[in-house]
Amino acid sequence: MKSTNSSLILADLLDIPEYERGYNTEGDVITQTLDGRDLNEIWDEFNQSLLAWNEGRNTLVSALTFNVTNPVEDVPQVSNVDFEEASEFGVPVGVRGADYFSLGYDFKWYDVAKRFTWKFLAEANAGQVDSVHNMILEADNRLVFSKVLRSIFNNVNSTTAIRGQAFNVYRLYNNDGTTPPAFEHNTFASTHNHYLVSGAAAVTSGDLDEMETHISEHGYGPLQGTQMVLLVNRAQLAVIRTFRVSAGASYDFVAGAGQAPWLLPTNSGGVVFPQGSSIPSQVNGMQVAGAYGPWLIVENGYIPAGYMLGYASGGLNNAGNLVGVREHQNAALRGLRIVKGMSPDYPLVDSYYNRGFGTGIRQRGAGVVMQVKASGDYEIPAAYV
Repeated sequence: MKSTNSSLILADLLDIPEYERGYNTEGDVITQTLDGRDLNEIWDEFNQSLLAWNEGRNTLVSALTFNVTNPVEDVPQVSNVDFEEASEFGVPVGVRGADYFSLGYDFKWYDVAKRFTWKFLAEANAGQVDSVHNMILEADNRLVFSKVLRSIFNNVNSTTAIRGQAFNVYRLYNNDGTTPPAFEHNTFASTHNHYLVSGAAAVTSGDLDEMETHISEHGYGPLQGTQMVLLVNRAQLAVIRTFRVSAGASYDFVAGAGQAPWLLPTNSGGVVFPQGSSIPSQVNGMQVAGAYGPWLIVENGYIPAGYMLGYASGGLNNAGNLVGVREHQNAALRGLRIVKGMSPDYPLVDSYYNRGFGTGIRQRGAGVVMQVKASGDYEIPAAYV
């Protein structure tokens, strides 16, 4: 009597011997790479590496952002509190807290599949399998990084649907009719704008002074415990390195520790050494090219040529940072995740990665973008439209 195994019925009907059907038994399933690494062990390693990846985000992203989980936040803005003269019978005015601004964050899911056939796994070594994982980590880094920079360089507000209701996702102050809160004796109009045009074909020291004013007048800077950082492209950095008080600048450019040595000539032909504190070699894990006044200047290739980004940073993932990165309210759905394929016994096969997040500006006055050009309105860089 012939076997009734379902996998052999067709072979019996067609009178084809079982060994000619090409069926793989359980013992034929690939469980190791060519160099002997267990595939389930590699899966566990991938999960451990994702834990470290999600905790140690790109330093620039961490210095610009703060993690949020609420789709809409009432974020306190820097403002003043004043005392009044006490009277014998009077009751003083109560402090109502800072000015709050309701800020929305968009949210989308992103994913990418990683598929291995059994033939590939039979011939691949662990390094080849790891390389695919590493490519996906790099792609995730670019995704988050570009989304954060797009929320800064794109000066057009957007909307996002949250529980069926539309909420604004704001940019830096962008002449949208919002009146920034007063700080000290500084008051602002509803046309206030932090997307600037330099008015000249090359960057000048006055441009950096203007950018600094646009941040400090809102109460951000060293006195409030935040570090002012200027991100520039190599082309602009080459010009900034030449800024000197002797040539009319407000400050001398001073190279950071570890940079090429420099000397400031005096009228007598000798040299003078810089006064004040030494310039650090790094800020929030990024290499410092030098300092100009309150700015620590960092060269970054993701800053388009002809643009500069200045911001106040409270440190990595600090609540005072510029951008909010919204993740899911369910903690299990945060960060970059790897999801098993169709067969739980062999999770690497047909597995995929996903991340759900969105962005929005949290501190609209804590950053400023300048486009270096002779005239015209601010134009969004092509990479961040």
